Amino acid sequence: MRAAVAALREDSAGFHQEIELEGEGQVYGLTVTGGFDFAADRGHLAVDLPGGAIDHSDQVFADGKIYIKGVQEIGEDGWGVVTRDRAQAHYLLRAPLNDPEHVLQQVSAMREISRQGEENVQGVRTVRYRGILDHRTITLRMSPDVRTKMDQARDALGSDLPVFADAWVDGRGRLVQTRMSANLAGARVTLTMALSDIGEPVRVTVPRAADTVPVTRVGGILNG
Repeated sequence: MRAAVAALREDSAGFHQEIELEGEGQVYGLTVTGGFDFAADRGHLAVDLPGGAIDHSDQVFADGKIYIKGVQEIGEDGWGVVTRDRAQAHYLLRAPLNDPEHVLQQVSAMREISRQGEENVQGVRTVRYRGILDHRTITLRMSPDVRTKMDQARDALGSDLPVFADAWVDGRGRLVQTRMSANLAGARVTLTMALSDIGEPVRVTVPRAADTVPVTRVGGILNG
């Protein structure tokens, strides 16, 4: 399983994420779709939240930066830009600005892995592996305020929070799908990422510098 994740992080792929968030009596369903050249650290994605006050965002990853379209303070035609390594996660099992490589990093850190059997995924025969994610992994690059809440929840429980990860690997040793899930008191989150077109070129159009505005913090449910 780890070999499949490591191989993908040196390759390229298309991806489609389905994210379900439930908390405080509300349920949100987001999709994140795009393509990423993990070896070159370049990619693009679109985030959609049907019915949201802001229901769409485009993001481009290139040259150590993330460009975000749909930032409320900037306007429709402008792009916010933030250094990639400064982006933070603001929700459990959300990646900083939806960075798909962050998902792979977390999945590769699963522990107590067991083979769950064979399953058909996207028309492909795969082996499903399941493990748990420790506290350090689920709080990776979290904003300090959210990390504090996670620390408090762990202390109240007396152990790491129950967070699970799954990975589906095909007969050629390629990663086909991942899933991370947590079901806590009053909160539930599931992130499923399907992978496709592994090895295919990913074309990225970087916004012009004149169209970008530096930002230090990007919030909102669309942005992880």
